[in-house]
Amino acid sequence: MSESTPVLRLRKNEERRLKAGHDWIYANEVDTGETPVKSLPAGAAARVEDARGKPLGRALLSPNSLIVGRLYSRDSEQEPSRSFFKKRIEQALALRETLFPAPGYRLVHGEADGLPGLVVDRYDDTLVLQAGTAGMEAHLETVVSALDAVLSPTNIVVRNEAGVRELEDLPLYTRALKGDVPESVTLSENGGRFTAPLREGQKTGWFFDHRAARARMAPLAKDARVLDVFAYCGGWGVQAALAGAREVTGVDSSGLALDYMHRNAELNGVGDRLRTLEGDAVAAMKELIADGEKFDLVILDPPAFIKRRKDFKNGLAGYHAINELAVRLVKPGGYLISASCSMHLPADKLLDVMRASARHIDRALQIIGQEGQGPDHPVQPAMPETAYLKSWFGRLLFRF
Repeated sequence: MSESTPVLRLRKNEERRLKAGHDWIYANEVDTGETPVKSLPAGAAARVEDARGKPLGRALLSPNSLIVGRLYSRDSEQEPSRSFFKKRIEQALALRETLFPAPGYRLVHGEADGLPGLVVDRYDDTLVLQAGTAGMEAHLETVVSALDAVLSPTNIVVRNEAGVRELEDLPLYTRALKGDVPESVTLSENGGRFTAPLREGQKTGWFFDHRAARARMAPLAKDARVLDVFAYCGGWGVQAALAGAREVTGVDSSGLALDYMHRNAELNGVGDRLRTLEGDAVAAMKELIADGEKFDLVILDPPAFIKRRKDFKNGLAGYHAINELAVRLVKPGGYLISASCSMHLPADKLLDVMRASARHIDRALQIIGQEGQGPDHPVQPAMPETAYLKSWFGRLLFRF
């Protein structure tokens, strides 16, 4: 370690969470008298020490964030070198190649793969990256070099459009660091073939995290009339049709997403069973209720309503609103799949939302299953924040 390596000194007893395996360092845990956070360079790899000066590891710095440091190694001498990134990527790749027969998955999932702030999705010979922190942004070129060495893809695209970057004053942009930025990407999932927009789509193009939940949905969709709310490109709805649904209605505010949903339905030979409604989800569900519509299966997969802890109250109200509308659209004996990707909404709170929504219209709710994120989105067990995705599978009946 060079003499110029910055040091992040913690206050007394603030190392306990790190020693238990957590990887984040908050601003109020730092001894700013010893190590003024604001004077440290964004993206630098700092040596982290407890109040007595004992080394705890190395962290990438984000001095303008509430989370000022993210540990990437417990070895205080470990530099964020190309060989370091290459080793971590190879470890991540070994897991995915064990789990999946084809290259369509999340290759790197941030902290859970030992690369905090970095997401990499793989679509055949195209890799799509997101750097969510100043620390990972500063080392992007090294990361790309390591990815190229491990996989030698045709395209390596950085899609840094996430709003979380604005919290650290990082620019929003999309560009290719190798090859081109394809208009769309293709993938296989649960026996279907799909296309997702990349240049103008959401995040890294596709949401691989619900793969296991969508597979679990299949028996509920057979011969069913299905409503897919927040449908995006049809990950749920088109797979419901593939599982034998007789009719699928997709609702989304994005015309582009619904165009891709139709494209995916045609690609899989189920285009004749799909209709779509473009517009606000709440307004669309209210219109369907007013029209007397009922469905055998309703799927709710909204974007995160609670992006920050301070948004909890308003976000929770949003989950209540859509779930109360959804239960009105489920015919007695039908099914509701309710999902949330909000890290700040625990799974038991989402279950409370479903229970209260069913009770609101005097329905009995049976819970028949639960899913989290798929195995290409592993969880770091000391960090509950990494277990962000939850889906409850419920059956709605008249009161017993």
